[in-house]
Amino acid sequence: MDWLPVGKMLVVSSSVVRFHFESYQQLQTLRFALDDINSNPHILSNITLGFQAYDSCAVLQYDLQGALQVLTGQESVIPNYRCLNDVPLSSIIGPAISTHSILVAHVLGIYNYPQISYFSTSALLSEKREKSSFFRTVPSDAFQSKGLAHLVLHLGWTWVGLVATDNDYGQLGIQLLRQEIVKAGACVAFTENILTSYPNRNAPHIVKVMKLSTAKVVVIYSTDFDIVPLLDEMVKQNITQNILVASEGWSTSTVASLGIFSTLLSGTIGLALHSGTIPGLKEFLNMIHPFMSLGRDWVKIFWEKAFNCRFVTDKNETVYLNTSMKECTGAENLGHLQNAYNDVSSLRATYSFYNAIQVVVKALEDMKNCKKGEGPFSHGLCADIWNFRPWQFLHYVKKVRFKLNSGRTIYFDENGDPPAVYDIINWQLSPSGAMRYVKVGSYDTAAPQGNIFTINTSAIMWSSGDNKPQVPVSVCSLSCPPGFWKASRKGEPVCCFQCVPCPQGEISNQTDSFTCVQCPWDMWPNPEKSKCLPKTIDYLSYEDTLGTTLATASAISSLVPVGVLKLFIQFKSTPIVKANNYSLSCLLLVSLSFCFLSSLAFIGYPQPKNCLLRQVAFGMVFTLCISCILAKTIMVVFAFIATKPGSNLRKFSNHWVSYMIIMICLLVQFILCITWLSVSPPFPEQNTGTQNKLIILQCNEGSATAFWCMLGYLGLLATVSFIVAFLARRLPDRFNEAKFITFSMLAFLSVWVSFIPASLSAQSKYTVAMEIFAILGSSWALTVCMFVPKCFIIMFKPNLNSRENLMKQFSSPID
Repeated sequence: MDWLPVGKMLVVSSSVVRFHFESYQQLQTLRFALDDINSNPHILSNITLGFQAYDSCAVLQYDLQGALQVLTGQESVIPNYRCLNDVPLSSIIGPAISTHSILVAHVLGIYNYPQISYFSTSALLSEKREKSSFFRTVPSDAFQSKGLAHLVLHLGWTWVGLVATDNDYGQLGIQLLRQEIVKAGACVAFTENILTSYPNRNAPHIVKVMKLSTAKVVVIYSTDFDIVPLLDEMVKQNITQNILVASEGWSTSTVASLGIFSTLLSGTIGLALHSGTIPGLKEFLNMIHPFMSLGRDWVKIFWEKAFNCRFVTDKNETVYLNTSMKECTGAENLGHLQNAYNDVSSLRATYSFYNAIQVVVKALEDMKNCKKGEGPFSHGLCADIWNFRPWQFLHYVKKVRFKLNSGRTIYFDENGDPPAVYDIINWQLSPSGAMRYVKVGSYDTAAPQGNIFTINTSAIMWSSGDNKPQVPVSVCSLSCPPGFWKASRKGEPVCCFQCVPCPQGEISNQTDSFTCVQCPWDMWPNPEKSKCLPKTIDYLSYEDTLGTTLATASAISSLVPVGVLKLFIQFKSTPIVKANNYSLSCLLLVSLSFCFLSSLAFIGYPQPKNCLLRQVAFGMVFTLCISCILAKTIMVVFAFIATKPGSNLRKFSNHWVSYMIIMICLLVQFILCITWLSVSPPFPEQNTGTQNKLIILQCNEGSATAFWCMLGYLGLLATVSFIVAFLARRLPDRFNEAKFITFSMLAFLSVWVSFIPASLSAQSKYTVAMEIFAILGSSWALTVCMFVPKCFIIMFKPNLNSRENLMKQFSSPID
């Protein structure tokens, strides 16, 4: 059995020959695997496997030519004909480049020869049609693009540049990546192509775009050879501020990790093929020597490159080497070298290549172990292991399923793709200056949900020599903190925005919020507008300093009329008490005490009963008070007129008239209050409209008209009292206290007229406080004006409290 690995050991670019150590490692891995299988009696016993190898130098036509040659079995290509009929061709392994694999797959698909690529990742290869015989041991770029997008977004990079080669691998991969990035809400700053037809790969233009862009992260979808000119240009223009994200095509490249790029690429992160180990491979690799017969020309080229020497006995293969180089002896020890060829610590492409060999071997074994009558073909037939047709072997390749030494299971889905597993690699400089590829995470689509993407950001080194725990930032606009919302900029991508503070009464409690949320009616934003806090409940309480002060003042003030009443009762037989209508004075003092106490109903939590009765109680007690004063004033006038000869008002000078006046005044106010309570009574409410940050607990008066009618009626009584007292202020009668009534009513009216604008301008609990001030002020005005002069005489001028002095005081003539 034989098959063909199509590689790229020698790459010719700009007249410079580069030898690819990894490809040569893969060729030797093929030898190692076949030697191991052929020497194992338990695997394909009595069957010897062979191979044919072709070096394509990464040239498309060479890959196609090699494939056609192996189909024919001879150096000359004869289409549709195989010369070596006695040696069946099982499969072709390769090519490595996706574009080349697509072309070869179109040819091999016609003949149903299984083709297994170990490095072609283009998603186009998953579209079967003519390529129904194509398989690969590496994941499709559809998975890689999702993994790269997940990586970029996980690290918070929402503003990235994209660079890709202009072939199937780069263009399809970058297209899928762009779709995933945009779908997740991130943005692409620029997209540029590495033009493989240009000697400089369009590198100067790409680097210029990178310099002008604000994106700090650039995802490069390329192969290792195509990225070298770009890296050269970045070094030339001193581009060191960008973080590069690598596709698997160059994420572990030994070409890109040359010393001249170490500073530039330190901190690079990307996806790489899942790594594995091959026991015994390192010893086998170090056993080759330049005098072996198999592949002697390639061995000599490798030897001269590895030891930087040249053979002089024969024509040296690397003619470009400087003649001053030392001579190769063939006795050099490969074990003393440490390069990409014999580094087997973390195999990726080579491990994938080794798995491709295992797939072929497992399919051959399954075909060999087929039992007669139980075969997969018509009538239960089995294929002849010595003379099978390509389509028969293709059947077994499709059904392959086996476990690797790492525990992973290899199988192919309907598109010929294996389970997608990637390592997340970070490029780090070791203390010695060598570049290391450190695994910092994984992307495994076969893992349980929640473990598909894992990464240890603390293990990432973002710049040369510095292990910075903080991930670099690459955004068009900095994130909007809580309390702001993202407003798009006209004509710019969604990732470019401005942060606008939330309107009054609204919050955003997360970073990069697109909208603000209205707080509930009983809550208000904190100063940062990041959360809603309960509004402060505000009312005039007894615990409040203002409430305590007013309550104390009301209680103490109510004792003053009581003290005056006690004094009047004690001196009720004296002329000054008798002269001022003792009974009305006592009633007035009692009502004044209640006026002071009525203000207590306005302090405390607004209960429904308090709201219902406090204004009514205030209105009734003040009506009683003013009606007493009005009755006093009218009785003064009646008493003076009744002294005139022939007056008919003598009968009205009795005390029952004054009580009748008081009852009528009270009745009118009572009717007003009952009507108010019946039609639109006061009720407690939570006022949230006056002050945004407060819930004002207050009593809604129900009907403002009724309230002002009640207050207006008090004003009317006080005005009538004032007018009558003013007109009667000089009546020559010993009962005349009209002057005191005039002053008291004037003070009373002044207080309540001042209350109107004060109450309208005050807010929250201060509105209630203004009414209490008005109640206390007007009550004190009546108390002081009506009773302080009399109390002064009773207590400190007893000699004036006599009938003679009283008559003398009020004996002035009438104007």
